[in-house]
Amino acid sequence: MKVIYPGSFDPITIGHLDIIKRLDQMFDEVVVAILINEAKHSLFPIKERKQLIEEEIKENKLKNVKVKTFEGLLVDFAKKENSKTIVRGIRAVTDYEYEINIAQFNANLYPGLETIFLLSDPKFSFISSSGIRELASFSGDVSKFVSKNVKKAIYEKNKLGGK
Repeated sequence: MKVIYPGSFDPITIGHLDIIKRLDQMFDEVVVAILINEAKHSLFPIKERKQLIEEEIKENKLKNVKVKTFEGLLVDFAKKENSKTIVRGIRAVTDYEYEINIAQFNANLYPGLETIFLLSDPKFSFISSSGIRELASFSGDVSKFVSKNVKKAIYEKNKLGGK
């Protein structure tokens, strides 16, 4: 079975990576789908986000994971990928409330599309990409929340050196 794990991944965190590792063990094919949204002000351009995720997949020897980018509606991407399963990580009740509305909307647009909610490991449940970006913008230490490769890329992007 092929599943799609969509997101902006700006940047990929250890929480995202935990979900990806778990999906790799559960499914035949996992597509990490990065949404291209030029209107959103991102820290990393889409090519860099894709490269960072691919480095993590390689380093963690994940055999069933591919990284792709998409524009537009997730349901259209799912149809193109011939997948009827979306996976969303849930960190807290607020994530669930937000995600359930999107899942119902998507199921209405693409009958048969299922959304699976995978609970975040509690030790990662407070980590968010936006929190990482903010912490880095104030020269904070992000090393507990992202891999070494991602940390290096963040510090280079924020011109913080090898902190």
